[in-house]
Amino acid sequence: MALLDFLQSPPVTPVLVQDDVMLRFPVLEDYQQWADLRGQSRDMLELFEPDWGEDELSYQNWRRRLKAFEKNYRQDLARPFYIFDREGETLRGVCVLSNIRRGAAMTATIGYWIGAPYLRKGYASAAVRAVLHYGFTSLDLQRVEAACQPENKASQGVLEKCGFEREGYAKGYLHIYGKRRDHLLYAILRDDFLDRP
Repeated sequence: MALLDFLQSPPVTPVLVQDDVMLRFPVLEDYQQWADLRGQSRDMLELFEPDWGEDELSYQNWRRRLKAFEKNYRQDLARPFYIFDREGETLRGVCVLSNIRRGAAMTATIGYWIGAPYLRKGYASAAVRAVLHYGFTSLDLQRVEAACQPENKASQGVLEKCGFEREGYAKGYLHIYGKRRDHLLYAILRDDFLDRP
């Protein structure tokens, strides 16, 4: 029943606008755009994501994702944002604050992907800046972390452009594309982000 309630009435979340992108919580009607964009981008995305299941692009998997998003949102564990053009019509990717930790940490992890047709147009950087601003000002986070594989130069560029600093190197950090992969670890502090021009 909770899933049906959510699908009819998603959590009330902010709409973020930054440069040429608009970000909002995903809804059931986004399925076809999401499946099409991930399908077009599969060869690229599989290199940097946990292994895809056989039903990765199915409608049933989409409903499971929305249910998980809703649960994590309501438990204050994550804030998923889908990245659209500024008019909110064309899906370009996803940017998620996850693993939100309160108390002494006041920290979250940011992750993102941009569909293959929209790479290297500044959409990832704009989305990351918008979500960071939201996380630091509305959620009162004090630190946001990120990780990317050493060969993912584009993601490193996004993080560094947004003010993240490299803090370390984690061997075998995540199971990606069939095996444990090393990752570069990045982070940014609230004051450092808000003090940037």
